[in-house]
Amino acid sequence: MEKRIIFATGNEGKMKEIRMILADLGVPVVSMKEAGVSADIVEDGKTFAENAAIKARAIMELTGEIVMADDSGLEIDYLDKAPGIYSARFMGEDTSYTIKNTALLEKLKGVPDEERTARFVCAIACVFPDGTLLESYGTMEGRIGYEIRGENGFGYDPIFYLPEYGCSSAEISPEKKNELSHRGKALRAMKERLGNMRD
Repeated sequence: MEKRIIFATGNEGKMKEIRMILADLGVPVVSMKEAGVSADIVEDGKTFAENAAIKARAIMELTGEIVMADDSGLEIDYLDKAPGIYSARFMGEDTSYTIKNTALLEKLKGVPDEERTARFVCAIACVFPDGTLLESYGTMEGRIGYEIRGENGFGYDPIFYLPEYGCSSAEISPEKKNELSHRGKALRAMKERLGNMRD
């Protein structure tokens, strides 16, 4: 079987970003759906890194292939870093991000600019069939804006404001976002580590 990497996600928006960034890795990167794998994984880690490793290991054990997984989320300092590792589950897994974003804006009503600091965090784990685990990490600093803005991106992007660009991370181009984003940074760091392994 040709070498490939399964990325443990069902999120198409995320897969699009991942494929763009890992395009020159030299091996195809497929989603769980494309690999014909489905699993309900209990992510009970206490950190992004633990959750990423739990996901990657679970799918590697099912498939015996190289598996990468990420766990990412939004930390808002004013809310004690919430929603944090519960970003996807905040207000329920099936709740639309329009509702989630509106609720977070509501929680920050009247909070001044300098207290609206936030970051996107991404931890990536890559597990090999022999159990080897590689990890990487990336963050993107910004603030929580005052309104939902922008059509690009997904999730919390429309309320995540990048002061140096004067717009939300849903208003920058996908290419620019991949360059700046937490996931972009973590994926590039992982790509470097994998590159070293091939040499």
